[in-house]
Amino acid sequence: MHIIVTGGAGFIGSNLIGTLFREYPGITITCIDNFDPFYSTEIKQFNIRDFKNNPGFRLIQKDLAVITGEELCELITEPADAIVHIAAKAGVRPSIENPMAYQQVNIIGLQHMLDFAKAKKIKQFVFASSSSVYGINDHFPWKEDEKLMPISPYASTKLSGEMMGHVYSKLFGIRFIALRFFTVYGPGQRPDLAIHKFTKAILKGDPIPVYGDGSTSRDYTFVDDTVRGIIGAINYTATDFEIINLGNNYTVSLKELVAAIEEVMGKKATIERHPEQPGDVPKTFADISKAKALLGYNPQTPLQEGLKKFYNWFSENRALLIK
Repeated sequence: MHIIVTGGAGFIGSNLIGTLFREYPGITITCIDNFDPFYSTEIKQFNIRDFKNNPGFRLIQKDLAVITGEELCELITEPADAIVHIAAKAGVRPSIENPMAYQQVNIIGLQHMLDFAKAKKIKQFVFASSSSVYGINDHFPWKEDEKLMPISPYASTKLSGEMMGHVYSKLFGIRFIALRFFTVYGPGQRPDLAIHKFTKAILKGDPIPVYGDGSTSRDYTFVDDTVRGIIGAINYTATDFEIINLGNNYTVSLKELVAAIEEVMGKKATIERHPEQPGDVPKTFADISKAKALLGYNPQTPLQEGLKKFYNWFSENRALLIK
């Protein structure tokens, strides 16, 4: 089996690759990553350190916003069974400041991968979408057929990606599975995300930035559970186009999150209040009945357990993560 993982040096991608190598002996994985400086390249290199000597692993360091599908065909000549397209420019708030960069990476980059899949006749295409496509919507928990009202350029690029996948599925027979991730956390989490940012600040004795009154809430999903959903999507063959939530079906307020992190760390946080941020939604909450039915998805990790695993990883790699 040969799987192509874009964004494979990042948080979710590297966790996925590690699981695939453990569970599928003899698998070949091509990782495409441009090591975008959104956060430290050193951390991304650290994420893939265990794969580099694996004969089944190949790294292609290219920018998908630039390299065309035709050029990718020249680099990857052998057949592939599936593409898992995770590579994207991440972050709601930065997308408001520089929306064009998000269009280039998240839309044109996906276009190039779909063109590559078409040319190589790769049937299976798994796309990392986002819960942000729902926008502000009080019909909780969110089902996949909700009316979508994104409120950030980042969210709009993810919605555009879903629709682009639908076009390629209908025109060219590519099975396109869009997975809407809900606030993924765990070992390897990006340093710009709340759990990582808060842990680092508490350890350093710095105040943690809290936007609004702490009542905003998220459906936090442990990365191992998300990876199980992705693998389910890699193996899914029943239909040619699906959009599926991958969440935890459980919402946690920002106040509750901070308290849970304090309990795991055994240390109190100093709160620094900020106004609510444009583009942030007040609440996310996934209905995961479709993922359970189609992918056998069944998240297993409660927040407290997941936070402990994250904190253990952070503590083990503190020299790299706190500089």
